[in-house]
Formats: sequence, C-alpha cells, structure tokens
Amino acid sequence: DWHRAEDLLQEAFARAWRHSAMFDGDIDKARPWLFTVVRNLVIDHHRACRIRPVETQLSDVQETVSADESDRVLTARVVAEAVAELPGQQREVITLMYFSGYTVTQAAERLGIPAGTVKSRSYYAMRELRRLLADRGVLLGD
Repeated sequence: DWHRAEDLLQEAFARAWRHSAMFDGDIDKARPWLFTVVRNLVIDHHRACRIRPVETQLSDVQETVSADESDRVLTARVVAEAVAELPGQQREVITLMYFSGYTVTQAAERLGIPAGTVKSRSYYAMRELRRLLADRGVLLGD
C-alpha cells in the first residue's frame, strides 16, 4: 500500500527529527534506531488492522450517483401551476394530449371537436405556456 508506506515513512522521520539530539550527527547510530522505529511502526499498523475493519482505498470505491429528483419535482410543480392558468379550452386540450397521452384524433373524438381545432388550441396553449414559464424563469429546451 503506497499511501500507508508514505504515512509510515513520514512518521519515522518525524520521530527521528524529535530525537535528533540523541545522535549528534552520527549516522551509524541513527541507522539501526531508524530501522527499529520503522519496524515497530509496521508491526503496530499490522496489529491495528487486525483489530479495526479493513480500510478502503479511494481507487476501490465505486461512486454511486443518485439522481436528485428535487429539480424535476420543482419544474413539474411550476408547469402544473402554469397549465392551471391557461384558458379552459386550451387547458383541456393540453391535459388530454400531454398528460393523458391522447393523440390529436383521440382528443378530438373525446372533446367532440374537429382535429384542426385541437391542433389550433394546442398550438396557442403551448405558446402561452412558454410565455408563462419564461415569466417564472423556467428555461425550456427546444
């Protein structure tokens, strides 16, 4: 474990720095002491790992991103409020076509009006919805 090795080495050098007066610049005295310190740090780490659960490395962690539904819910709420402001006939056509999934022909049959009237009402309703949503700051994709 590269990161653990770096941590152990850093700790060994910190201890050597704190005890540097003990060696008076004599590297022959410091070397065995430093090996002993590193050996003890590795043993301590090994013992600690047996007691604690295994640490997970960052490279092993799979990021799971869950979709944030709040933006979608807020947008749906704003759209529903805008639809409620449409004139009754336009609101009825939009509700049938976009919320209930009716085709132009099915909506025309349900409402008892010609298909051209359904198309016309849906066109003007969509234009009005764009305006209402733009006033509320909702960005629409084309």
